[in-house]
Amino acid sequence: MEWRCAGLGWPGGGPVLRWAGGRCSALAYGRVIGFRAVGERRCVGARGNPCPLRAVVPARATQARCPECARLDRAFSVAADGVPDDPRPYRVYLAWFGAGLLKVGITAEERGAVRLLEQGAVAFCWLGRGPLMAARRTEELLRAALGVPDRVPYARKRAVRGALPGWAERARELEGLYRRAVVLEGWAEALERVEFEAVDHSAAFGLGEGGQVVSGLGERARGAADGVVREVVDGGVLAGRLVAAAGPDLHLAVADGRVLVVDTRVLVGWELAGVDAGPGTEVTVPVEALVSAGGGSEQDGLF
Repeated sequence: MEWRCAGLGWPGGGPVLRWAGGRCSALAYGRVIGFRAVGERRCVGARGNPCPLRAVVPARATQARCPECARLDRAFSVAADGVPDDPRPYRVYLAWFGAGLLKVGITAEERGAVRLLEQGAVAFCWLGRGPLMAARRTEELLRAALGVPDRVPYARKRAVRGALPGWAERARELEGLYRRAVVLEGWAEALERVEFEAVDHSAAFGLGEGGQVVSGLGERARGAADGVVREVVDGGVLAGRLVAAAGPDLHLAVADGRVLVVDTRVLVGWELAGVDAGPGTEVTVPVEALVSAGGGSEQDGLF
């Protein structure tokens, strides 16, 4: 049986690894996991359709799609305004990733907070709800008027995750920006403002108050990490104890004492075979240094 990775998801508020064909494996903090990449990384296709060529895709790409499948996927993307007549209600939100690092965005109302979990938002609040294009116009207004982006590099999210302030400060920063947003003139008339309520994801991500990992590493692992895995290779092994997760990232405590962030977007398209993840199992994939809090680039992936 082929177990080809389809990515990390948050369908029930907790992390699961998805596999081609619809299978899922729930992930529990404190659990030891291990796998080895096998063969070549293959295109996952687009919009539920397999890639007709089963094309090989680059190991470092954050999307496991060949150029043709990527174009097809983008053509029907809400983010690219590919479906402006979508009849579903949408919500505008503020997402908080760390002190001073927020973004504005939209998501289909039926998805609830899943979109925020997928992006690694440690906290968030809703701003408004209404039709898609009204939500999009208001998102643009807020981005320009408040000076907050609609995209944030994952590298910056990882850099601030290890030094998170407490819940009171998170909620206060969200509320301050919310109050500025709802009094702005120019909101789309069809968009209804939503009452303020800050939502915390620290428990879902395995992070405690102040950002420390609560899955057994104590003060040693305060949400930060010693390196990041943004590429795997044929035969490369990843193994360790899962201590936290956020967005597409898994935080693994590995055999040599380091905590590594595994960007699971680069696992998508690989066949993964289970390995014995005992105390001496070494990581044999490339590991990079984390960028500073002010770093990050578009090549890292933006959401």
